[in-house]
Amino acid sequence: MLVLGVESSCDETGLALYDTQNGLLAHALYSQVAMHEEYGGVVPELASRDHVRRAIPLLELVLKQASVPCSAVDAIAYTQGPGLAGALLVGASVACGLGLALDKPMLGVHHLEGHLLSPLLASDPPAFPFVALLVSGGHTQLMRVDGVGQYALLGETVDDAAGEAFDKSAKLLGLGYPGGPAISRLAEFGDPGVFTLPRPMLHSKDLNFSFSGLKTAVLTVVKTRIANICEQDKANVARAFVDAIVDVLVAKCLAALKQTGLKRLVIAGGVGANRQLREALNAAAEKKRFRVFYPELEFCTDNGAMIAFAGAMRLQMHPDAAQRDYSFNVRPRWPLDELRNA
Repeated sequence: MLVLGVESSCDETGLALYDTQNGLLAHALYSQVAMHEEYGGVVPELASRDHVRRAIPLLELVLKQASVPCSAVDAIAYTQGPGLAGALLVGASVACGLGLALDKPMLGVHHLEGHLLSPLLASDPPAFPFVALLVSGGHTQLMRVDGVGQYALLGETVDDAAGEAFDKSAKLLGLGYPGGPAISRLAEFGDPGVFTLPRPMLHSKDLNFSFSGLKTAVLTVVKTRIANICEQDKANVARAFVDAIVDVLVAKCLAALKQTGLKRLVIAGGVGANRQLREALNAAAEKKRFRVFYPELEFCTDNGAMIAFAGAMRLQMHPDAAQRDYSFNVRPRWPLDELRNA
């Protein structure tokens, strides 16, 4: 089965072709980072317009890379939610328009399910069951994953997601957009222990997270030094911030593994590309004797490959899940626990 995936939930346009027999055939991605950098964050209207411009050229590119005609596609999967409403509508309309023109069945895919399953695209994929840390700009959740569609929420953020805290703290330090990679790079030049920042909910005895207080602590430090803050001070604050986030994420992951009794941990989402987080988790895995799996770096951020793959896995389980009803709706807010095995 050859599945075309279309991703447009926020500020990346991604298309991909996944074959259930031969794996990922081709994928192409366009990031809007340069466009949104001027505004310090994603502008939804601009994001939607750019998806319109990019979708069809990217489709032509993946078809060329895979050396297959559009008519060879068996089904089309698209991101139905969650995400920015306007951006989701672009991808859904492109996908459903193609489906109607080609008389191919359609399947709406949950964006977070795509992230959860993306490590399965790696050369050394994890086996079910596993604990998954989904950590991105909009989500920080710990899930038990027993199979495709079999997800149990273990804990989540009660306020800001880790990625939001990265971006907001980076802005406080005067760094560019996107803030996450910028503050992580700056942290490499910082000295540990110069500043002490809180580890929110580190000892909460549950698996929930909170990062808004950490962001406020960064604001307090910056304000006290605003008149004479130097570049080394900024690097030291960045180091303290990254250390605090990593400490909390690692501790909660270890607690989730202990609670579930599982020995496999999957990291998914954009923050999963963070070097400091990977190093800390790898060290913990070696010490505690569990395995940790990551998506390939190119699949950490939003991409069409994860949507094509998630759609293909769904269709293998439930061939009748795809429909030829080419009217569509999107779900900007769509809790993952509503998905289950439907």
